[in-house]
Formats: sequence, C-alpha cells, structure tokens
Amino acid sequence: MNGLYEAADEAHRFFQARGWRYCIIGGLAVARWGQPRATQDVDISLFTGWGDEQSYIEPMLARFPSRIPDAARFAMENRVLLVKASNGVALDVALAAFPLEEEMIGRATPFRFAAGVELITVCAEDLIVLKAFAGRDIDWSDVGGVIIRQADRLDWDLVLSTLKSLCELNADG
Repeated sequence: MNGLYEAADEAHRFFQARGWRYCIIGGLAVARWGQPRATQDVDISLFTGWGDEQSYIEPMLARFPSRIPDAARFAMENRVLLVKASNGVALDVALAAFPLEEEMIGRATPFRFAAGVELITVCAEDLIVLKAFAGRDIDWSDVGGVIIRQADRLDWDLVLSTLKSLCELNADG
C-alpha cells in the first residue's frame, strides 16, 4: 500500500475511534478531485472548536510522534499540530474552529483510495476555495486541475460564497 495512504488511514482510524470530525484537505484531496501530483505529507483539518484544543492535541501527541520540539505549544499558537504517522509520513493537522471550517468538514465525503483505505476528503468546491486562498503557485495549479477534471459538476455558487466568507473572516482577523 502507498505510504501516504497508510499514514492517512492511520490518522483516519484514530479520529474515527474518537468520533472526531475531520477531512483531508491537501494533496490527497487533489488526487481525488484534480490532477494527481507528488506530495509527501497528509494535510488534515480536524474540528476542535475554540478552547478545547488540548483535548485533541494531547491524545494525538500520545499516539503520533511530534516532528518539532514543544509541538503542543506550537499547535496552540499556530493552530497546526505537526506529527508523523508510524511509517514516518508527516501529518499536518490543522485545528479547525471557525463555523466555515466546520461547514467544510460537514460537506466532506468518503472516497476509496485503495483496497481497505477509505478517507474523508474535502469537497471539490471547498478544495478550490482553500487552494485559491493559500495562493501559492502549486495551489493555483491544483485549482486548475480540479476545474478541468470536475468541469460542469462544480457548484460555483458554493465556491464564490465560501470564498467571500473566508475573505471576510480574514479581513476581520
């Protein structure tokens, strides 16, 4: 089995066992919706809400080795926990809290990546929003791939309204 799939599945099973809401948001989601590309980590959005992050961070650090010193403090300050799966693949776990992030996770759906590996990924529309908002060259390439591959199946009203909400949220912060 692919090492990325193994790492993502390990995180998936850990989250599922605890009833935690999450979705894959990075390169693996791009592989589902756009043009597959090389990626070396698993990007995850985990809904923690505000004020209860430690109840997610502590169990994750007990299960997954940290990639940096003082990972809990870093996670609290930057809202991303940097750990690795048992096979050494990096897991970047964003600590989601905004209603917009909760809605994205709510729209996420399962996808079978390989035999025995079904992961929950962000929907194509939300992936476009996340990638457009990040705005790196690789992100714009990913957006183009999703648009080409999904074409007429995309809900552009959802893309535009979500992007508008995200921009307003960023302007307020």
